Amino acid sequence: MTEPLLRAGVIGVGALGRHHARVWSTTPGTVLVGVHDLDAARAAEVAARHGCRPFPDADSLLAQVDAVSIAVPTVAHHAVARLALERRRDVLLEKPITATLAEADDLVARAAEQGCLFQAGHIERFNPATSVLLEAGRGARFVEVHRLGSFSARSLDVDVVLDLMIHDLDIVLALDGSEPVQVEAVGVPVLTPRVDIANARVRFASGLIANLTASRVSVEKVRKFRVFAPRTYVSVDFASREAQVYRLEADEQGRPRIATRSQAAPDQEPLRLQIEAFARAVRDRSQPVVSGTDGRRALALAHEILGRMAES
Repeated sequence: MTEPLLRAGVIGVGALGRHHARVWSTTPGTVLVGVHDLDAARAAEVAARHGCRPFPDADSLLAQVDAVSIAVPTVAHHAVARLALERRRDVLLEKPITATLAEADDLVARAAEQGCLFQAGHIERFNPATSVLLEAGRGARFVEVHRLGSFSARSLDVDVVLDLMIHDLDIVLALDGSEPVQVEAVGVPVLTPRVDIANARVRFASGLIANLTASRVSVEKVRKFRVFAPRTYVSVDFASREAQVYRLEADEQGRPRIATRSQAAPDQEPLRLQIEAFARAVRDRSQPVVSGTDGRRALALAHEILGRMAES
């Protein structure tokens, strides 16, 4: 017996949401019912491209779907996601999940009350290189991260910590598992009134120290994550989806040698892997790879960093 198609929708089809629509429209076992955007012309254009309906408001779209991607500006995340959860729809919500911790707590609680799946859109968790990093980098003592990009008008409703650095905060938290115990940070507004370049040094209860730099005013695009653990070094390039692992081992004569492992998956699109994982979780009623609680934890650390910046 054929399993019924999962009915999906997308709310917010700007620079990122239009890609959610593209992927949903070609995901096996799903049908993209429609999209909604405050810009009706944009919604109509995206809907026509993917053979679905443009809906005049979020509520009318939610009435026709089982699950929804939400890619509206961060300041609207809470209101739109809460509406979806109140309608008992499963939600994939772009990062950062909300602007404030109170809003995040409300969504996590509401999802639990309604029995809805709530996945945070931390897309780098679905980068093929990340699985190598999380497996090989266990026991890390030091992490060095650079996420640099050129200026864009996208996501200027939040600072660079919530826009870019939060990706890497989520990965560090997934890698280590312990709580942050000390945070030092500095941030500079360069081209906007908000922080455009930031550096944070975070010490965790395990002893791990993470040094993270994020910039949206750089000349070149860099997405590098380096992990240093006893006898192990892991280097990941998220942009090329490549991972390299260097491990000190003993050869057959007991002499030390460096064993190298490389993995590259340039053709695997993280957004597609993310949406496919969310669709499986919806069908199976299983825990999402990145839960709302995970998104809340990354947001809490981001706000701790912003607080330290305000003090400096």
